Amino acid sequence: MTRRLWGRASSANVQKAIWALEELALPYEPIEAGGAHGIVGEARYRAMNPNGLVPTLEEDGFVLWESNAILRYLAHAHGGVLALPEEPRARALIDQWLDWQATAFTPAMRDAFLQLVRVAPEKRNAAIIEASQAAGERCAETLDRHLAGTPYVAGETFSIADIAVGCAAHRWLILPFEKAERPNVVAWRDRLAQRSASSSVLSLPLT
Repeated sequence: MTRRLWGRASSANVQKAIWALEELALPYEPIEAGGAHGIVGEARYRAMNPNGLVPTLEEDGFVLWESNAILRYLAHAHGGVLALPEEPRARALIDQWLDWQATAFTPAMRDAFLQLVRVAPEKRNAAIIEASQAAGERCAETLDRHLAGTPYVAGETFSIADIAVGCAAHRWLILPFEKAERPNVVAWRDRLAQRSASSSVLSLPLT
């Protein structure tokens, strides 16, 4: 089987796909794309992914974009440790947290990340950073409160929801500004870090 993952490891969305592929021990060819690597604006890439974003998964001619869709596909198609539960409510909880990551947590912290990591210090906007930090804190509080009563975000077992939220939480925790203490988030992140497949993601610096 030919499997390629287009993207760059500095992208949190690409990190989700990398982590999932590593969890399943699926061989793949990483192809650097996006950011300084370019490619995503080229016609051949846009033919695969009309959004010009990363990641894009290519598997024996089947092409899929959107990081959480890739997580769901890998869980459905390859099962293993990422196999989705049969019980509808258990599966719905996984979907709930996948959506929360994509629509709440990551958008909340995006401006702070961009300003503090990818914008030169003299060009940063303090008001934008402050607003994003406040929004991120609200999400981090929600997650910390939730994790007080469960070892993983969607229940008793590790799932693709932990990959998606874990990549976002890792980015939040290492953003360079003072934050409220979130002991449950930190303990959960540390549990995730014990998984060998997570090392290719949770060991990465912000770039």
